[in-house]
Amino acid sequence: MSIIEQRSSLLLKRYQQIRAFSEQIVTPLKPEDYVIQSVTDVSPPKWHLAHTTWFFETFILIPYHGSYECFNETYDYLFNSYYETHGKPYPRHKRGLLSRPSVKEIIQYRTYVDENMVSFFDRCEEGILQEITPIMELGLQHEQQHQELLITDIKYNFSINPLNPVYHEKVAVSGSDLPDLEWHSFEEGIVETGHPGEGFSFDNERPVHKSWLDAYTLANRPVTNGEFINFVEDGGYQEPSYWLSEGWSNIKEAQWQAPLYWEKVDGNWYTFTLSGMKKVERNEPVTHISFFEADAFARWSGNRLPTETEWEYAMKQVTVKGNFADNRIFHPNFDYTSDNQMYKVFGDVWEWTSSPYTHYPRSKPLDGTLGEYNAKFMCNQMVLRGGSCATQSTHVRHTYRNFFHPDKRWQFSGIRLARNE
Repeated sequence: MSIIEQRSSLLLKRYQQIRAFSEQIVTPLKPEDYVIQSVTDVSPPKWHLAHTTWFFETFILIPYHGSYECFNETYDYLFNSYYETHGKPYPRHKRGLLSRPSVKEIIQYRTYVDENMVSFFDRCEEGILQEITPIMELGLQHEQQHQELLITDIKYNFSINPLNPVYHEKVAVSGSDLPDLEWHSFEEGIVETGHPGEGFSFDNERPVHKSWLDAYTLANRPVTNGEFINFVEDGGYQEPSYWLSEGWSNIKEAQWQAPLYWEKVDGNWYTFTLSGMKKVERNEPVTHISFFEADAFARWSGNRLPTETEWEYAMKQVTVKGNFADNRIFHPNFDYTSDNQMYKVFGDVWEWTSSPYTHYPRSKPLDGTLGEYNAKFMCNQMVLRGGSCATQSTHVRHTYRNFFHPDKRWQFSGIRLARNE
């Protein structure tokens, strides 16, 4: 086998593995589950399956295959998410109104595109392979992002059902003692952060750049459910001095009293999980909280949230391993084993930072339509770091920048505290 054939085979194998995991995620669903869109933030599972397929059809097969025939030309409108330079997308908030195409037709669409991708790779020439490899990698990372959204969207859709549906049976997890909350110090100085350029990264992670950091300390572990319960029961949701103005307005309007999915029954806190309702485990990292709640907790505790530069610089030497989607638990656990002084840096919960999502110095979006992938969202959103229990381990990096509006709670988002030295 030539080097070109080897490269093509490896890329195709990775494509097939990632595509297969999307289908594994939806295996427990009933046909009715595929169509639900309970709020605008979430999308129906069948839309995720179709949109990720549309990506490979639109950016690989149509421009490079040569003799490819579209499965259904209307799908270009239905399953374009937000690429305005490509064409007018179907309205996001109406995705749950589409009973057709059926789930069966969406599966046929995926199969059709996958088969054409195989035939394409069988005869892909060296020049084309070099040209499509970065687009392929972007598409694979894109599908992994949607796998995470599939998990969190299924959870939210199930949570509004009074039957408390069970997606999968609870997975037994061995726990460990909760480490004491300790603080690690970092000296002031000029630091370098950002992706160095080896291996894949999104355009919003580049380039490496310098920043000045004042001396600071960072907590050795995320905030736990038990610690957040103390905030709740101390009246944290009733005291305006802890809250940013917009956050205070938000909790009054939405009437938040605790993290998303929490419910108090007979004096005990319970939470909805993909395994149904369960008692809140005090030693698990708190999750499904907004930036506003994370910031309010930090103020209540006499601390603050780290900046994303502080977070990345502190975690540079921490190995990327933890409770990821690979484990099929899809819930934070209370296993605090670590070969480092920092616990649960990666996996379990995304950690809110105090940094607004904006471009790095000298950053440049991709050319063409794919330039819309990240840069157009750099407004009114906050950065999160570290990945979660719904993130694939091969998808996250020290430099990975997730971002959401500060009121969003349906992702597995949590808190790691910082303070000034």
